[in-house]
Amino acid sequence: MRRHLYGYLNRMRGLEAPPSRARMSHVIWSGIGAFLGIYLISVLNQYIFMNASDTIFLVGSFGASAVLIYGVPQAELSQPRNLIGGHIISAFIGITVYKYVPMEISLLSALAVSLSIVLMHFTHTLHPPGGATALIAVIGSSQIHELGYMYVITPIATGAFILLIIALTVNNISNNPKRHYPRYWW
Repeated sequence: MRRHLYGYLNRMRGLEAPPSRARMSHVIWSGIGAFLGIYLISVLNQYIFMNASDTIFLVGSFGASAVLIYGVPQAELSQPRNLIGGHIISAFIGITVYKYVPMEISLLSALAVSLSIVLMHFTHTLHPPGGATALIAVIGSSQIHELGYMYVITPIATGAFILLIIALTVNNISNNPKRHYPRYWW
């Protein structure tokens, strides 16, 4: 028993040295992309809703998407298929679970996130912020719930496409081939 416990705990120590910090140019381009993507979504939100307190377009999971598509644009989870598909699938699942599954909110939350992960795996669209998108559909405000399936279109699909357009623009300005985006589309 002791040997099994030691073997199990030994797996958690890590086997590699941590990676070095990214080059300064990579850091700067990541910051510029994230700023422009989130700013554009925020401005669009202000023009559509005219009330600065209504931030329905600015969904928290977009911040995590920005980290991926601007910070590590070559990562598998950052590719357009993952960004768009992961958010749309997760939004659809979150809304469906909230509307049609009669359970308490804690179970609905867990179900929405776990089903989103499973379906993203099956469709090769795994995008970690998608889990947050599904969760927001369940625990979000009454504004989110009133949108129903429109939540999938706006803010989710619209915001993801805005982030994608900025990622295509900013990530390809650099001459560094490690910033070129995307690696693949589908």
